[in-house]
Amino acid sequence: MKIAILLPYKENYSMKYSGAVSIHVKNLLKHSKFKKDIKIYGSTEYRDYLSKNYINLDIKRKILQSSNKRYLNRFLDYYEKSKWNIVEIHNRPNYVNKISENTSSKIILYFHNNPINLSGSKSINERLKLLKKCVLILFNSHWTKKNFFKGIDENLYKEKVDIVYQSTKKSKVNFSKKQNLITFIGKLNTSKGYDIFGKAIIKILEKYPSWKSIVIGDEPREKLFFNHKNLKIYSFKENKFVLNVLKKTSISVACSRWEEPFGRSSLEANSLGCLTIITNRGGLPETTKNPIILKKLDHVSLISLIEKYILNKSLRIKIQKLNYKNFYLTNEFVSKQTDKIRSKLIEIKKIINIKKNIKPKIIHITNFNIRHFGRLQFNTSVRINNGLIRNGCNVLSISDRDLINLKKSLIDTSGEKYLNNLIENTVNNFKPDLIILGHADKVNNQMLQSIRDEHNHLKISQWFLDPLNKDGPDYKKNKERILDKIDVVDSTFITTDPKSIKFKTDNTFFIPNPCDKSLDNLKIYNYKPENDLFYAISHGVHRGVLRQGKKDDREIFISKLLNKCHGIKFDLYGMFNKQPIWGNEFLKKISNSKMGLNLSRGKPIKYYSSDRIAQLMGNGLLTLIDKQTFYGDFFNNNEMVFYENLDDLSEKINKYSKDDKLRRKIAKNGHNKYHKFFNSEILARFIIERSLGINTKNKFLWEK
Repeated sequence: MKIAILLPYKENYSMKYSGAVSIHVKNLLKHSKFKKDIKIYGSTEYRDYLSKNYINLDIKRKILQSSNKRYLNRFLDYYEKSKWNIVEIHNRPNYVNKISENTSSKIILYFHNNPINLSGSKSINERLKLLKKCVLILFNSHWTKKNFFKGIDENLYKEKVDIVYQSTKKSKVNFSKKQNLITFIGKLNTSKGYDIFGKAIIKILEKYPSWKSIVIGDEPREKLFFNHKNLKIYSFKENKFVLNVLKKTSISVACSRWEEPFGRSSLEANSLGCLTIITNRGGLPETTKNPIILKKLDHVSLISLIEKYILNKSLRIKIQKLNYKNFYLTNEFVSKQTDKIRSKLIEIKKIINIKKNIKPKIIHITNFNIRHFGRLQFNTSVRINNGLIRNGCNVLSISDRDLINLKKSLIDTSGEKYLNNLIENTVNNFKPDLIILGHADKVNNQMLQSIRDEHNHLKISQWFLDPLNKDGPDYKKNKERILDKIDVVDSTFITTDPKSIKFKTDNTFFIPNPCDKSLDNLKIYNYKPENDLFYAISHGVHRGVLRQGKKDDREIFISKLLNKCHGIKFDLYGMFNKQPIWGNEFLKKISNSKMGLNLSRGKPIKYYSSDRIAQLMGNGLLTLIDKQTFYGDFFNNNEMVFYENLDDLSEKINKYSKDDKLRRKIAKNGHNKYHKFFNSEILARFIIERSLGINTKNKFLWEK
């Protein structure tokens, strides 16, 4: 376990000039169970470092060269030596991209300021990229987190973000030794409200001479001067000095005008039993459970509020003790919280070995066509699902398009919000090893990225059946659909040879259309059919009827074939004004034909076939297919009939319609081989093994 903590460039990780980020890191380090595994990287000119495990990256300034860029390059030099498991980046979202590109480390990003104002997280697009590249984003307050999610649906990422407040040591406080002391700690400028405090404290000290005030801070860019014999002003002091002052303090004031992301001075004041007056700005109210809010930002209102607690000592002490009693943001508490997050990120991945009977848990998300009342029961979704179950996997099936169709409403007009919330909650409860998507276009990529980052062992894959031929139908649409999820999936499975498509897809595998023994259980080669050739087009799949005026090249091809095949009995559907057929009616019709033509849309491309081939071969028809599909790589002439062109096809149809013995022999051989090597169980095993990176000795016929 190796953890690198990267501070912002020029953050002073030093005793004398440490800022809020440095103090936060140092405080948590002391109590972390990982402290021996942590290295802190920064760049400061001071040498009194806060801890021994700090590595200073000395960066010499160069004209026209970015110091931040050289700082990051210097940091990455250490990666080659250390190979960190986790890199924790503090308050610099613009560091994430370079580190993610140059390391394999998991990245945690901490925000200590308003993300909208930081380079690298100002735009919605930048913040979405951070959610993708970081395994976790931590905020120092709910206010900071709220700003990060402006314009982004937080519900999609709720498992990927968390609040880690700043912390401090909770020392013993003797309330009897509290002095009549009022403090202001921080930058001495108008943004922090120092002008309001200054005017108010002068009036208070004049009216109540037994009270004193201490101010700690500086601001070289803005000069605000206040003088009184009971007012002591210190420049920037180390944290130990500040805490000692707060131990004696009765009233601490943090009257900030600007939206404080959190407020360290208020945090420390509460931990030491001060009555703390704050403004309702940013994350300041989150620093205490008993806030005293200055509602109007002017010195008159502040005078009135301070005076109230000067005069009412019992109430003042009561609130002081409540602040101390209720303070929980100790270094020990927040360090333990942070370690829990780290531990979760380095969980040992589950080892799944099918041969040893340890079966993966799978969520299969695709269209099971439930809403079509069984008309489309013989589809590839069901075949693959059956194969997953036969492999002994625990399969949870989600029919995406059925759900969005049923769950449309006035507040969720597409049903997609319901679908994605259901998937996310299901993943959190079911905790799958693998999610398999099949044409699941409505599943949100941001949601997928969120759950895969939350569940470290989780793999996601997709299968896609439609043609990917550049000269084929719907090429642009199909290309966009498959590439839409390419960045959030680990593996892609297509029914086309990956080397033959004209666009790049990583980790992509060919799969054949599988048959299934429960769906494709006919042996038509044993029958005595009346017809010679069966062919059907699935026009109007979801309507269930022929789409009027819809024609494609296949109808033209069939028309020419009819003219060449005299005396051949064709049984055709989905064309020439003859309605398509589905379900059991489909099986009934193919049972009455000797041969089936496997003709897909568009020009042939290597290995592509529509899923019709599984029904033809799986049910024992003699199947004719274009030679240019290269199915000859899998089947020989005694198992499948290959044709070169229209004339060749017509000759072979005539030949096998007359030679019944040879036709039956080839059909039986093809049927047996298809069921042996291209069945749903074998195909599902292939998807599981490739998706999960399981190395086995299993050989698959289609892998060359």
